[in-house]
Amino acid sequence: MAEAAEVALLLALLDSAYDKKAWHGPNLKGSVRGLSPSQASWRPASGRKCIAEIVAHAAYWKYAVRRRLTGAKRGSFAIQGSNWFPLPAPWDRAAWVGYVKLLDAEHRALRGVVAGLAPGDLGRRSPGSKYVASTMIQGIAAHDLYHAGQIQLLKRLMPKT
Repeated sequence: MAEAAEVALLLALLDSAYDKKAWHGPNLKGSVRGLSPSQASWRPASGRKCIAEIVAHAAYWKYAVRRRLTGAKRGSFAIQGSNWFPLPAPWDRAAWVGYVKLLDAEHRALRGVVAGLAPGDLGRRSPGSKYVASTMIQGIAAHDLYHAGQIQLLKRLMPKT
């Protein structure tokens, strides 16, 4: 019973960090809602990340945690590469919408895996990981919140159009 409560708590953490109303302000999904492709690709300085790259990065790490929880092999992420991804060319509304949809799909897939964890899985380390499942799940929720804050800051730094 305690493990079911812990899974429920982890799901609540994932949800409030990603797309459910939370006391702390915008979550990750809320931080990108309504952005235009030009806003998503704006950089505060040369060599700095833009919001679209942060969105792809966040989607990738949801995938990476899900893969580690399930023991799946690497290489099935929707974008070639890992961690940070350059913007596709041409960059347009379709590309931006695709990034946001990818983030949402990876969140739903990760949430499904967490919801289906069996008793004892939360304390289990995945092969090749230094961390147990519960730590990775808490970490990905914190990762979402970190990047939501980063995106909120980037939005404030953007020139007014």
